[in-house]
Amino acid sequence: MRYAFTTALLLALGAMLVQAQDGKKPKEINAKGWLNSEAVTLENLKGKVVIVEFWATWCPPCRASIPHLVSLRDKIDKSKLEIIGLTDEPLSKVEKFAKDMKMNYTVGYGSTSGEAYNVTGIPHAFVIGPDGLVKWDGHPMDEAMVPLVQKLADTVKSSK
Repeated sequence: MRYAFTTALLLALGAMLVQAQDGKKPKEINAKGWLNSEAVTLENLKGKVVIVEFWATWCPPCRASIPHLVSLRDKIDKSKLEIIGLTDEPLSKVEKFAKDMKMNYTVGYGSTSGEAYNVTGIPHAFVIGPDGLVKWDGHPMDEAMVPLVQKLADTVKSSK
């Protein structure tokens, strides 16, 4: 019983640490390499809504959330929304996986950004507004994420 309580407390504290970033400027992201895109930086994406999601090939909940992000990428104009999936895994593990999962968004491999974002569990997504500040973070399939992303994207002028 005490173990379960301690575990729950640690998870709650970890979530609070991550949630404490809401409204703050996020740390710049990094990766050893990129799939589906040239190298990206948050600074260069200012003016767009950006989802930064931390994931891994070995993570079943990550595998379950990827189609959700693929669908979101298909629904919202790329000039308004950028989705970036970051993993610390090497290209040798990520390249085929990303192709098989039909990941149609930017994928960074060999990233150390998860530590800078205080990510303690995956999948974990951060929504960054056009102003460059964190607007939300949590599980990418949380029902609160998509309406917020759509609302923020509606404030961005399309480049079409």
